[in-house]
Amino acid sequence: MNEYRPQNERSNRESRTLNQMYGTYSDVLFVLFPFLIIALQRLWSGEGQSILLRPDLSIAAAILGGLAIGKFVLSLIADRELDRYRERIVFFIALTLFIVLGPALILMIRIVGGDKVPDFVSFVQPILLIISISLYTTAISVSSILTRPWNGESDARPSDDDEDDERRTGGELPEALDLPRRQDGL
Repeated sequence: MNEYRPQNERSNRESRTLNQMYGTYSDVLFVLFPFLIIALQRLWSGEGQSILLRPDLSIAAAILGGLAIGKFVLSLIADRELDRYRERIVFFIALTLFIVLGPALILMIRIVGGDKVPDFVSFVQPILLIISISLYTTAISVSSILTRPWNGESDARPSDDDEDDERRTGGELPEALDLPRRQDGL
């Protein structure tokens, strides 16, 4: 069902989404910047082949995983009305711990431990970093969606249970406003 939305509301929403994307990836770049400097220093020193066998990528993945958990927790405690999303948010926290933080910490300990580092680590660490970046961007999106101020009409908060809405508003819900659709396709 296509609803008519004024052009400026649509562009405001797109602008907010674009700004959120830029902010999220600037955070990621800020976290990865020191590791880029370390990698360039190692390349300069002739240690380029061993970059993926050092714990740097696991450290970056653990940092981004920790930031993701922080964002998930913030969205979890942001509003009491978000209790219906609690299990989903807790799932993402557990997923981040299980897929990113646990393996990253184990890899860091084992790599620094002094034993010969197996070759598979050079494949696992970049994948771990990519997963942590993905979970961090998901955490930002979830936090933004769940803590966004809702303002009536077309931005009305979705409801799973109309009885909860009636109890919160103290009675019957108002009828939805039925506006005529534009015929020119805009």
